[in-house]
Amino acid sequence: MDDSITVVLDSHEVLSGVCGANDGNLKVIEGSLGGRIATRGNEIRLEGADEAGIRRFRTMMDSLITAVREGDNPSPDFVRALVESPVEGTGPAAFQDTVIHIPHGFGRVFPRGRNQAWYIQGMRFNDITFCVGPAGTGKTFLAIAEALNLVLSKKMCKLVLTRPVVEAGENLGFLPGDLAQKINPYLRPLYDAMEFLIPFEVIRRMEENHTIEIAPLAYMRGRSLNDCVIILDEAQNTTKEQMKMFLTRLGQGARTVITGDVTQVDLPKRVDSGLLHALTILKEVEGIHFAYLNTGDVVRHPLIKKIIQAYEDETKP
Repeated sequence: MDDSITVVLDSHEVLSGVCGANDGNLKVIEGSLGGRIATRGNEIRLEGADEAGIRRFRTMMDSLITAVREGDNPSPDFVRALVESPVEGTGPAAFQDTVIHIPHGFGRVFPRGRNQAWYIQGMRFNDITFCVGPAGTGKTFLAIAEALNLVLSKKMCKLVLTRPVVEAGENLGFLPGDLAQKINPYLRPLYDAMEFLIPFEVIRRMEENHTIEIAPLAYMRGRSLNDCVIILDEAQNTTKEQMKMFLTRLGQGARTVITGDVTQVDLPKRVDSGLLHALTILKEVEGIHFAYLNTGDVVRHPLIKKIIQAYEDETKP
């Protein structure tokens, strides 16, 4: 039986934030529930929805109201993420718990679907998290966001960034400068993510007080990394020996995130990928979380999904 529900908001400001520009947020909700949404005064009314739709509407309204009251300006993308919330029927906390709040940041980071939400949850509750997926799915971006949250909120003392120095199909030759300058081109994607999330002045201050450390993978042997967040990016280009060495650097109170795209391995032929090997032999180890993203999770330019799909189709037998 179809039913209706009316939500009464306590101010026009909250109403405006919940509805979004040109009622864009309500249109996304309406499309996902199948009912009809109308506003009148400070009221939002859903009609023509079934019992499950009514419950879902109440949950999404609670989440939107909470976000607006906490200073956010929810967008249709935020609402689409709510629609794809990983836990049904458990109230707004299920989604809000996966939103990343970065001190001094430009805004809050939220998952764009179930897979990204599970990825964030994995980073929150496990000391080692592997995230595997194609380009543009947010692997590195979400890892950087959660790491900045932990470091800038003083829950971790340092952010360590590393990746294998493997060139993608072309030899760049000798690079001038000190160690940091030589490896900087390889770590540029990590810095791009940071610059999108926090002001450049904060990044520079973190570099000056060594809260951010650049650590070439080849130089990590023998170290024990305590009370820090370590991100290994482009892990598909590690060898089996490098991956074992990296994983055994984890010290007390540390947390590590390993990201990679198994379809873009740049290692020489006959050299096995350490990421693929680790995914096979560590899948039953308790305390390690494995997150898998796919083409549906791509959040870059809409054409990226089509490009990835075309390459996947081309390799099918």
